Amino acid sequence: MSIASADTIRVLGAREHNLRNVSLDVPKNKITVFTGVSGSGKSSIVFDTIAVESQRQLYATFPAFILNFLPRYERPHAEAIENLTAPVIIDQQPVGGGPRSTVGTMTDIYSMIRAMFARFGENSTGLVFDYSFNTPQGMCTECDGLGVSVSVDPDKLVDRSKSLNDGAILLPGYGVGSGEWQLYGNSGRFDPDKKLSDYSDAEWQDFLHGSGGKVELTYAKGSWKANYEGLADKFTRTKVKRDTSGLSEKTREQIQKYLTEGVCPVCGGARLNPKALATKINGRTIAEWTALQITDLIEVLGEITEPAAQGLADATRVALSRIADIGLGYLSLDRPTNTLSGGEGQRLKMIKHLGSTLVGMTYIFDEPSVGLHPRDVGRLNRMLEALRDKGNTVLVVEHDPDVIQIADHIVDVGPRAGVHGGEIVFTGSFAELQHADTLTGAGLRRAFTVKSDFRTGTGALTVANATAHNLKNVTAEIPTGILTAITGVAGSGKSSLIRAEFMSRYPDSVFVDQSAIAASSRSTPATYLGLMDPIRKLFAKATGEPASLFSFNSAGACPECEGRGVIITEVAYMDPVTTHCESCDGRRFSDAVLAHHLRGKSIADVLEMSAEEAVEFFTEKALNAKLRTMNEVGLAYLSLGQAMSTLSGGERQRIKLATQLQNTGTVYVLDEPTTGLHMSDVDTLLALLDGLVERGNTVIVIEHNLDVVAHADWAIDLGPDGGKNGGDIVFTGTPAELMNHPTSLTGEYLRRYRNGTGTATR
Repeated sequence: MSIASADTIRVLGAREHNLRNVSLDVPKNKITVFTGVSGSGKSSIVFDTIAVESQRQLYATFPAFILNFLPRYERPHAEAIENLTAPVIIDQQPVGGGPRSTVGTMTDIYSMIRAMFARFGENSTGLVFDYSFNTPQGMCTECDGLGVSVSVDPDKLVDRSKSLNDGAILLPGYGVGSGEWQLYGNSGRFDPDKKLSDYSDAEWQDFLHGSGGKVELTYAKGSWKANYEGLADKFTRTKVKRDTSGLSEKTREQIQKYLTEGVCPVCGGARLNPKALATKINGRTIAEWTALQITDLIEVLGEITEPAAQGLADATRVALSRIADIGLGYLSLDRPTNTLSGGEGQRLKMIKHLGSTLVGMTYIFDEPSVGLHPRDVGRLNRMLEALRDKGNTVLVVEHDPDVIQIADHIVDVGPRAGVHGGEIVFTGSFAELQHADTLTGAGLRRAFTVKSDFRTGTGALTVANATAHNLKNVTAEIPTGILTAITGVAGSGKSSLIRAEFMSRYPDSVFVDQSAIAASSRSTPATYLGLMDPIRKLFAKATGEPASLFSFNSAGACPECEGRGVIITEVAYMDPVTTHCESCDGRRFSDAVLAHHLRGKSIADVLEMSAEEAVEFFTEKALNAKLRTMNEVGLAYLSLGQAMSTLSGGERQRIKLATQLQNTGTVYVLDEPTTGLHMSDVDTLLALLDGLVERGNTVIVIEHNLDVVAHADWAIDLGPDGGKNGGDIVFTGTPAELMNHPTSLTGEYLRRYRNGTGTATR
């Protein structure tokens, strides 16, 4: 039955990225889940077409003055996009917010708690701003409300085994004989041939923090006298305490190398000044409140009996309960937002909107189940349903069957990825999808099994007496030469055990996570994998032109966009705005370069190839081997020239893994490698992990996906729950044994899925 036009978002002829003239109707005030393999075109429909056009049209209603401060969106490639409503986009981009942003400030709950202390606290100042670490009235004056003190590390400034004449000062620009060096070498205060390690305490203090007196500095154009200033004090004044907003990221990183960070000695990390910390409610300061686990803070608020305060206390408890209901009750309000995972950040963004009374909105989610244990997916589903039931449209890009099952309407995109995708292969209900002839339908029909034949470890890597974060002095033996899954609910201590404790003990292990790749804005899979130099040399050999001509960072760049493919416009206080370069049509190169060909293809044609196409085009051994690694890690659909900044967290993780596949005798640690993977792609990942083990490597995965857990040779389950209720090792053994464990939540869900009684039918 067709849905009436006014009740749908209608997309006609969408052609963004790999979409093949896609048309579809998306019902309003319903939950619509978009499924399909990685790279099939789901995000191109939801984010690059519907979301972008919704934002573009919404911003067009604002006055010109406001528009100057907003990003500008180009109209998506589509014939028509109709009946849109105002969008709320909740993606997996890092929450950010800088060092002053916490869970409490992000959710606005800290404002409610500040009001509690201002109105009802003992020794209250009566002013809400006095309890904010982001205002001069409330912040600790020593750390400016950051809770940490940043200071110069003398052992990073100098090599104490050397003398000044031997080049003891390690800072750039302080070479022996330079003007900066002369301030110390010519000061007469120190013997320039004396090792710094032999300085007396007084000399060392004077060298780092001394002042007073003049030093004659000699330059080619003359000499003059400068005031003496200790090396550490001078570096602090000129580099650390200056305004760094105009400095490049590279310069800031250079400065950071010489600094050390610790808890502020004045406020003890509380961020606030003594006046704010003198106020208490029931014997606790505001800093002690925000340091509590959220589930504990809910109980503390329940202890407030003063009638005047109960209204605000109850409202705060409701807001905190929303966080606990989504499975984040183990967090504390003082947790910096830049330490949250992508999944945690996305769920906190949801919290902000659940309290809103706006209706008729379109909420758009990007894999909201990321980072969630199967136990917590039900909580997520209830939140999505609550948004719909308030009168909103909910669009979800998702792979998890448990989330797909609650959809009112499902759009399956495919049939495969990249050039083999971009079509709508199914629309309908979950029950209908289970019988559909698509990869998603096949994945839902597949029986869930736990393997019975397990490899045996060749040894063990021990993590003894681990206490990081919530770990309760645990000891773990991780077998070598096999695949081990580290499991447990969010906040149970998995990352603390592996990222914090294991990696500190075994730093030579290859750790592959989803963090941003440290590369320039021009980086692509081809540059990251080291393919560009040999490709340019092949073009140079075939055409007789210099290799630099085939670089979009050099001679061959389009002069209009300087080889970026887009025009970047800086906007005050906002992220830069990018628009398609009309001169080169986004291809990065000048017309003169594109006239040269290798085997009938221009350099731009090559960069537009998918890894799958490129492995057939380049038969050269070294190139072919690197391209095959992209296919092995499930990135066959990625084009060689796609900007690295556009990759998802899961794609970033897999391309990092592609550079490490040929090792033997290595320990690999992967943090949720199934992120962004379709059910059918998980088989590819498992084959890849098996291949690593078979080559003599040890593989450790932190994972929630039960297909991966069931395929592992060994499992270490943490819990039993999150936060203060976690931090213990609940189980160690094979997944088959875990499935029969009486108290493990992971074991419980392994049983449910084996028996076909999981939230979704497998």
